[in-house]
Amino acid sequence: MKRQKRITARPHKRTRLSKRSGALILTALAACGGTAIIAAQALAGPGGPGAGGTDASAGGGAGTVAGRTISCPDVGQRLRSLPPAAAPEVNRDLGQLDAQVAQAFRRWSADPGTQDQVLRGLEKDRKATIGRITDALRRAGERPDALDRLSACRTTTGNATTARNAPRDARGGNSAGNGPFRDDFVDIKTVRPNTRGNGQGGRGTASGSFRSECGRNENRHNNPDNLIVAPGVSNGAHHMHDYVGNLATSAFSSDRELAGAGTTCGNGDRSTYYWPVLRLRDNGRERDADAPGGGQDGNVGTILRPAAVSLKFDGNGADKVTAMPPFLRNLTGDAKALTNGPANANASWSCTGFENRQLKNKYPICPRGSNVVRSLAFPNCWDGRNIDSANHRTHVVFPDGNGRCRNGFRAIPRLVQRLTYAVPPNAQYAVDSFPDQLHNPVTDHGDFINAMPQRLMRTAVDCINSGRDCR
Repeated sequence: MKRQKRITARPHKRTRLSKRSGALILTALAACGGTAIIAAQALAGPGGPGAGGTDASAGGGAGTVAGRTISCPDVGQRLRSLPPAAAPEVNRDLGQLDAQVAQAFRRWSADPGTQDQVLRGLEKDRKATIGRITDALRRAGERPDALDRLSACRTTTGNATTARNAPRDARGGNSAGNGPFRDDFVDIKTVRPNTRGNGQGGRGTASGSFRSECGRNENRHNNPDNLIVAPGVSNGAHHMHDYVGNLATSAFSSDRELAGAGTTCGNGDRSTYYWPVLRLRDNGRERDADAPGGGQDGNVGTILRPAAVSLKFDGNGADKVTAMPPFLRNLTGDAKALTNGPANANASWSCTGFENRQLKNKYPICPRGSNVVRSLAFPNCWDGRNIDSANHRTHVVFPDGNGRCRNGFRAIPRLVQRLTYAVPPNAQYAVDSFPDQLHNPVTDHGDFINAMPQRLMRTAVDCINSGRDCR
């Protein structure tokens, strides 16, 4: 199947935040659940999860204003279409816009007093890059809106509770911190039940399911790329991803390469499944401690491999499902929901044994013996034509409240990624994020590229539509 000739674009806004506090106190090594961790405490904050988000290896300056970020207009969302001839250049320039914000954010984080100077320099750099985007679109026959109006940026509070509960330094102001913060965590036992089961169960006519068993990323396939959102851009995600399934996935993978690659899935499924890694904020030096997507982008600590990974396709809708086309791109959640708002924030957090209590914007503190759970349910109404759209959302959307797809869309198998982690009790942890997103749990997200052999896809569809549970 050929890709559509024109697709609607979406931006990739990435910034940088890092920090170092002279008041950082390393507490004693604690053996929790069989895992030795180092807890970091801020000067004025008590210990435990979210106690200031400080980390000795994060770099940066003690003057950072915690909970604040640089907010820039989302250029990609203003593009009505992205002609294939212009796509490589536009994608590179969108990535350059992200790099410019990251550099500006790094400077401002080290010295908040430079805010006005940093913003003026950033606006100048963005104006030049946006000009190149405009020229590329015009050469491809487009008539872009006045994109030059989108060059100015501002500083803003990403989250009111984050800023309010950030640790205080000796001068009375907010100390440095790239998250997570105290109010990003909640004891799951204090949360009232708000859904049945895990909140992700299927319903409707197609009541069966199909599972791919693809492991837990035992081979440590990690990179900070994003083949869907930032194709051809190295470190396009500015945070590290876990991958299972296709072994060839990087920012530069072609569909042909994906089709011929090996896979970790036991049934021959070559699809690409990926999500941001989860880390203990323990001062542990991972192999990416000094690398892009890792320590250079404020993502620090020991990467946790999931204790279990479930990749389940079901029929969460009123109609029977039809096959997904080869190389369909699909995503769920919003990696920038802290600054974009919660409209597309779809991932949820819970604990095993408590999955009738789902959290959207908090990390759960689980009791001893209970694992942290991330649930990522994907949209499953396809427009029947396109394998991608430049905002990566309009070609596959969620059904309505009755489980029905809108006119012109058809139901396809719904993917639910369920990830569990054996987080040591009272350990600080966080999902990797774009630097400006402060490791907030609302930014969790997942990605999928369909590369199932057609016979396997037909099996999945038959199992779902006939009410059978297959593996």
